[in-house]
Amino acid sequence: MTYPNTQLFINGQWQDAADGRSLAVLNPATGKEIGRVAHAGKADLDKALEAARKGFETWRDMTAAERSKIMRKAAGFMRERAESIGRLLTQEQGKPLVEAKGEAMAAADIIEWFAEEGFRVYGRIVPSRGNLAIRQMVIKDPVGPVAAFTPWNFPINQVVRKVSAALAAGCSMLVKAPEETPAGPAELIRAFQDAGLPPGVLGLVYGNPAEISSYLIPHPVIRKITFTGSTPVGKQLAAMAGQHMKRVTMELGGHAPVIVCEDADIALAVKCAGGAKFRNAGQVCISPTRFLVHESIRKDFAAALARHAQGLKVGDGLAEGTQMGPLANPRRLTAMAEFMKDAVEKGAKVLAGGERIGDAGNFWQPTILDEVPVQARVFNDEPFGPVAAIRAFDKLEDAIAESNRLPYGLAGYAFTRSLKNADLLARRVEVGMLWINMPAMPSAEMPFGGLKDSGYGSEGGPEALDAYLNARAVAVMNA
Repeated sequence: MTYPNTQLFINGQWQDAADGRSLAVLNPATGKEIGRVAHAGKADLDKALEAARKGFETWRDMTAAERSKIMRKAAGFMRERAESIGRLLTQEQGKPLVEAKGEAMAAADIIEWFAEEGFRVYGRIVPSRGNLAIRQMVIKDPVGPVAAFTPWNFPINQVVRKVSAALAAGCSMLVKAPEETPAGPAELIRAFQDAGLPPGVLGLVYGNPAEISSYLIPHPVIRKITFTGSTPVGKQLAAMAGQHMKRVTMELGGHAPVIVCEDADIALAVKCAGGAKFRNAGQVCISPTRFLVHESIRKDFAAALARHAQGLKVGDGLAEGTQMGPLANPRRLTAMAEFMKDAVEKGAKVLAGGERIGDAGNFWQPTILDEVPVQARVFNDEPFGPVAAIRAFDKLEDAIAESNRLPYGLAGYAFTRSLKNADLLARRVEVGMLWINMPAMPSAEMPFGGLKDSGYGSEGGPEALDAYLNARAVAVMNA
């Protein structure tokens, strides 16, 4: 399948940048250029902002049923096109084709759920304290045009969560999608276009991230900001939004702990945590990273996880049987090498992997580190790659304390046969999402977001809609 050049989508039309600029898109499996993506300038952003303003005026006045019909049609297109979209996504991002197709299919589920949840944007009637002639109402309205900033690791998933909630609430949205992986998001937007979305309701731009964010966030047309990405960048954008009293949803970095208790099913823990660890080559915000294993089973667990890692087939995501693709860019290879060097120098033992594969593309061996000291970088900074770091604990309370030591609080995992342990973990592990005795299973109907430095707000469940709504109090006295 030929990889396309990707254009901007403004006011219902696909178009090149006004000044003709574009950026190269590279295949991470080969390092070679496969296409170009349009680079928006100020003139393009001004057009997109004006379109979003007008699109919002149209979309907010449509009924929930009318909006739902268009959204459900877009979901159908995503399912029909999942194979072709998946191939584009694998070429630009590197993940195995089965994962890429799954991302397109999951997008359809998310769109559909929010399409129906839009029917349940309710206000309420509140009885008056002293005069029955007064009718007190709480009315929920869409907040207005939204600017969304999304990353390259899940180019469709991270856009669709924002778009679906915003559209269901009645907002318009201008998406600044990742330049490294532009075709996947473009196909998502195309599905909405083909479903009959009015012009201006949804826009798509690419370009210089700092320039675009510094222009969109203060702009008076934009009323809300939503960002998925690193904690340092998220803090900068949130601070900028705060200066202009813009509402913000932040889904930021994590460093997910995995607590494997003394009574855990080791095979289940390896299957679940191992599968999650090397999904998308570990480039997942909720990827398990800090493995805290009871001393009595640490050696057995570490050996089993190492065997799992060594058995994975690494290669081009389009090749048959590939289980882990390349890292998304050369920067990640450099980061992995730095994490490895630091960990080994501080005393960690390499049980599997630990090196780059070949000299073409961005391939790294699935890596297992054991006896990792707590001061090693990999136990403090998010690796965002195929590296699992293991250390032992004696008491569950100590493992929970270590889980909570870092400022991150996005996701966590635990394995135990004890209801008492499970209850303690559920109450004490400070994360926005916790999976016990199972792999990560985010769904549209459940909250998706973190605590502490991992952000605030939700991109799942009814809570996601709240972020796109204004609650207003209206009281009427019968004359």
